[in-house]
Amino acid sequence: MPEHKTPDSGVDDVDAVTRAVLTASRLLVAVSARSLAEVEDRVTLPQFRMLVVLSTKGATKLVTLAEALQVAPSTAMRMIDRLIAAGLADRQTNPRNRRETLLRLTDDGRRIVTDVTDRRRAEIATIVERLAPQQRAAMVEALTAFNEAGGEPPAPAADDAEAYPLGWVEALAGRGT
Repeated sequence: MPEHKTPDSGVDDVDAVTRAVLTASRLLVAVSARSLAEVEDRVTLPQFRMLVVLSTKGATKLVTLAEALQVAPSTAMRMIDRLIAAGLADRQTNPRNRRETLLRLTDDGRRIVTDVTDRRRAEIATIVERLAPQQRAAMVEALTAFNEAGGEPPAPAADDAEAYPLGWVEALAGRGT
């Protein structure tokens, strides 16, 4: 990959941007960890990720859930068993195919996803509010380009009733539950 130098800094801008993104990712990981702190006695980060996937997909077959999480079905089964034992998820018979079992969030599981997402959004908003308006505009432009280059669709607005928690989107679009 060719080097790109900025005219006034003499610094390789790919390296400078990479370092800035790595630093921002550390900040976002810290925000994520703090947003989970209140529920860490109930769920691990991987379990929370499973709750989020269930929140975005709705009632889901185990194999579909495992694919979305990129884990083996046996791993997904152990994780969902723990969430069911904790009262955060449950199993139900698929009304369209009684031989299938669907996994879904309980009200308590949905509440955890909503609470953590709300805390994360609030903390990020607090950080963004510290930026000058022109910095915010530049950040939106830069992050939009970054997300597009990485193939990540935009997160929904805060008031979007159909918002995916944490901005995650359906990774397996078009696949049924």
